[in-house]
Amino acid sequence: MASNYLKYAVRLQKYRTPLLVASCGGVFAANMFYHVCPDVSYRQLYQAWSKGEPVVLSEKLGDIFQQVLKDYSIRSPKNFSAFASFGFHPVGAGVPWLPAGAQIGIPANFNSTPDDPSGITNRTIYINGKMVDWGSDSGAALQHSLVFSLDAQKFAVAREVARLQSGGPVLSAAVAPLCLGGVWVYSVLMKQLFGLHAGPLLLRCGVNIVALGLGAVSYFLSSDAVSQWVDCNSDRRAAGVSQDYAKGGVEFYDKILSRNKTLRSLMGQKGEEMYALSGNLFPAHIFQLRRTPYTCRRDGILTLLREEKA
Repeated sequence: MASNYLKYAVRLQKYRTPLLVASCGGVFAANMFYHVCPDVSYRQLYQAWSKGEPVVLSEKLGDIFQQVLKDYSIRSPKNFSAFASFGFHPVGAGVPWLPAGAQIGIPANFNSTPDDPSGITNRTIYINGKMVDWGSDSGAALQHSLVFSLDAQKFAVAREVARLQSGGPVLSAAVAPLCLGGVWVYSVLMKQLFGLHAGPLLLRCGVNIVALGLGAVSYFLSSDAVSQWVDCNSDRRAAGVSQDYAKGGVEFYDKILSRNKTLRSLMGQKGEEMYALSGNLFPAHIFQLRRTPYTCRRDGILTLLREEKA
């Protein structure tokens, strides 16, 4: 048994570079799969359905989408396509310069206006097993937080366009393979530092475990840092289209914070565990945040507006 272990160890040492490259490449490919083929993966996941049929994007939302592409000066609008998605704010996936392009989902509540909230009130929403009463105070507050002005809708779509156009999915997908490669670097450096390349097997295994731990911590911290940079960069690009887009961005995040506060009260104990009093999402765990705080994203746009006025 010991001879078999030594045999495998020798082979692993001999082919460690190709194995490392293949492993990192495999992780990157897995992370990029639904961005490379968004029409058969991401779109199928977020497509809105009604009575067993996929919902068709309304003409109004289609016009808004095309206007955003024009305002953002997208040179190849055909690389972007929109579809009707579920949820309450736009989502997107894909890489515009790849053959499949990028897909952006726009929710039904973007059809609603303060004068005509039918895109919201004609939907049945259950929270904690109870149907939301749109006529109640909490239901009215939730409805108000889901109705956006035209500028806020444009900003919400533009931030997804900006994220995909700037290669946000590629940057996010690259974090895991880089950290996986970092595990190997940590292991090699520590073994050289302590002279363990020819040392006892138990000590080398201990070093490898420490390297794995460092790689995991690096992944959590790096993925958060990259995610926050991509989010803030997308906001800046979308808000930079015009002052109206920037004001729409402030409204968009104010409405999200208001919605989360309402959900916090409607969901009871679970809502208190999920949402802070400010409306931000609580961190998933000690090493990783769920997303960039909405208050930070809103304040970043307010800073841009103040700089323009100065």
